[in-house]
Amino acid sequence: MHHATPPHPTTASRPRTRHQAAPRRRALFAGATAAVTAAALALLTAGCGTSGAEAHRIRVGVSGDSTEWDVLAKEAKKQGLDVEVVPFDDYSLPNKALAAGDIDLNAFQHLVFLAQSNTENGTDIVPLAPTSVVPMGLYSKKARKLADLPDGARIAHPNDPANEGRALRLLARAKLIELKPGTGLYATADDIAANPRHLRFTPVNAQQTPRLLADVDAAVINDGVATLAGIRAGTALFNDDPRSPDVRPYINVIAARAADRDNADYAKVVKLYASKPVQDEARRTSNGTAVHLDLSAAELAKELAHVTRQLKGAS
Repeated sequence: MHHATPPHPTTASRPRTRHQAAPRRRALFAGATAAVTAAALALLTAGCGTSGAEAHRIRVGVSGDSTEWDVLAKEAKKQGLDVEVVPFDDYSLPNKALAAGDIDLNAFQHLVFLAQSNTENGTDIVPLAPTSVVPMGLYSKKARKLADLPDGARIAHPNDPANEGRALRLLARAKLIELKPGTGLYATADDIAANPRHLRFTPVNAQQTPRLLADVDAAVINDGVATLAGIRAGTALFNDDPRSPDVRPYINVIAARAADRDNADYAKVVKLYASKPVQDEARRTSNGTAVHLDLSAAELAKELAHVTRQLKGAS
């Protein structure tokens, strides 16, 4: 971060087992600074024997209770694939677990988050395929339209670099602020060139943004977090367009270690994710906001490289 933010609240670092209640979250997005705890790694590796069945199991790290992956696991069995879904509550952990070899794939992040994670942790995790792209929105319990926001309105927004930049760009597209020419994806408050409404900003952990709606005038909230909090996307004062080229860096992806990018079984998982049963479940659980884009691994790699260059240029 380029400026101080409140500390992130403590989050559980252990993967949940499938029978436990876990919050649903689509994509993306807490800060990537927490270390994988010994307990988390122990749970991930517990019971891993050397049997043939275990050797062919594909462990996929997800965020929250991503039910489309449960559907995929059932479909995979029909093809002789054993897919185990491993939910995480802390968004800094799935990439660390993947790099360590404790899971085989993960599906929880967009390209901007992945670029930041690779850069900060020295990892080489690559996107294999897109899952979806979802909107980010500005929500309020006090205003029904943008014009209702008062002068000096307090706006909460995510404080991790990947989503703070997206939030500020969204506010700029809503004509509430202006950003300096040439501002990239990783915008911060220092990049605000004009603030005619004298907005005041409260950066917080992305998961906490809905909880602040009663205390602020509006909050910028990721779609998955809004869905989890029971907030309908249609109530947003303003949101970005998931089909816009400007939002392409925020495509969520299935990711693997670079050495495994050509794994044949992983390619089968990618194909299964694009299948009708899985996509129907993904649309159902996103209240229809998720958009699946058909991009190749090469196209995603090119976009990731572009995002990474912007990140390094901003640091």
